Amino acid sequence: MDKYSFKNDYSEGAHPKILEALSCTNFLQEVGYGEDDYCKEAVKLIRKKIQNPKADIYFVSGGTQANLIVISSILKPYESVISATTGHIVVHEAGAIEATGHKINTIETKDGKLKPHDIKSVIDFHTDEHMVKPKMVFISNSTEIGSIYSKKELKELSKFCKQHSLFLYLDGARIGSALSSEKNDLTLSELSKLVDIFYIGGTKNGALLGEAIIINNDELKENFKFHLKQKGALLAKGRVLGIQFFELFKDNLFLELGKHANLMASKLASEIKKMNYNFLIEPVSNQIFPILPNKLIEKLGKKYGFYVWKKIDNKSSAIRLVTSWATKEEFVNQFIKDLW
Repeated sequence: MDKYSFKNDYSEGAHPKILEALSCTNFLQEVGYGEDDYCKEAVKLIRKKIQNPKADIYFVSGGTQANLIVISSILKPYESVISATTGHIVVHEAGAIEATGHKINTIETKDGKLKPHDIKSVIDFHTDEHMVKPKMVFISNSTEIGSIYSKKELKELSKFCKQHSLFLYLDGARIGSALSSEKNDLTLSELSKLVDIFYIGGTKNGALLGEAIIINNDELKENFKFHLKQKGALLAKGRVLGIQFFELFKDNLFLELGKHANLMASKLASEIKKMNYNFLIEPVSNQIFPILPNKLIEKLGKKYGFYVWKKIDNKSSAIRLVTSWATKEEFVNQFIKDLW
C-alpha cells in the first residue's frame, strides 16, 4: 500500500505475542471444535475477568458471524430486533439478519446510542399479532460512530429491557477501545452483568481474527452449539481462536492495545481541535469524525487512506479516521503536519 491507512483497525496482522504463541504451539496435537485445552483455558480466563463462572463462552471467526448467530438463535420467527440506524446489523452486514427472516426496527439517534425512551416508542407502536414482536435490543460499545455507553446509561437500558422482557445484546467488536477510553467508567465485569449476551472483539484489537461470544442469561444457553455448527462457525481448528484470546487476557494486553489505539486517535483529535475544526461527534474512542474542507480532504486523500463519512455542505464533509493497536505515532504526527 502506498498510502498509510486510517480506514480501519484491522489493516495490520496480529500482535507479536499472539504470533509467537501460535508458532510455539503449532506442532502440538489437539482435539478440534473448541474442545482443545487452549480454548478451555481461555474460557476460564475470560470467566474470571467478567466475574461470572457460569457464563457460556464460544469463539467464532468474525463480528458479522457473531451477530448473525446470536440474533437468529434467540428470536422466534415473528420476533424482531431493535437497533439504531447506524448499527452494524443495519448498515454493514448485507442483510444478514433479514435473511434469517427477522425484521430490524430502526431508531434515528444523534450519537449512535439507544435510550429507554427510544425503545419504548417501538414497543408502543407494535401492539398486536399483525406486526412483528420486538424482543431484542441491539447495541454496540463503542458504537459505529465512536461513542461509548456510560455505566449510568447501560444500567438504565438494562433495567428497562428487563422490565419489558427484552433481551439486551451488545456488539463488542470495539469493546477494547470502549473500555480503554478516558471517558469510560465501566469495567468488563460490570458490563457483563448488565447484558444478557455480548461478544468481545479480537479482530479489531490485536488478534488475527476472532470474537468471544459470552452468554450470561441461562435462558439463552441451551443448544447454542447447534446454531454455531449450522452457521459454519464451529471451527475444526478452534485452537487458533483459543490461543489468541488466552494471550489477550492472560495479562492486561487486551486493554493495553485498546489504550494505544485511543491514544493515537486522541492525539489526532486534539491537534484537529486546535485548528478550530469541528467533529460530527465528540471523539472518545479510536474512531473520530472531523469535519474538514473538501479541498483539504482531497489533499489528504493523496497520502492517506480514510473514508469520507458524510457530506456536511457544499464545502465540507466529515471523514472517519480509525487508529489501531499498531498505529505508528510517526504517521499520526505526519498527518497532523499535512493538515496545515
